[in-house]
Amino acid sequence: MMALHHATSGQIIDVLGASGADLTQFSAIALAKTDELELIRMCMPKGKTMPEHHVPGETTVLCLQGQVALDAHGSVQLLGPGQMVYLNGGQAHALAAREDSLLLLTILMTKAGR
Repeated sequence: MMALHHATSGQIIDVLGASGADLTQFSAIALAKTDELELIRMCMPKGKTMPEHHVPGETTVLCLQGQVALDAHGSVQLLGPGQMVYLNGGQAHALAAREDSLLLLTILMTKAGR
């Protein structure tokens, strides 16, 4: 099994993909990962849901294409292209793709004892 290649400092990342993203298949790919930061490119086809969950670190969700419903803080908000949301570390949230969607997630990793 080959290790997944993550981008290195200064390397350009093509988030959309050379010929555009195939948004009809679910995928979540870590583009870059360090001890303190993780960048994830997520494709969510229409109808795909991510049940309520949380991550310890602060998170941003940037919608690049499509539309997703974000359920957090007791309400549902729609994110469309160019829209982003910030979530506190540990904030429970769920996602539901209203259209074939492409997201960029940024997660700050927490350190023990911090």
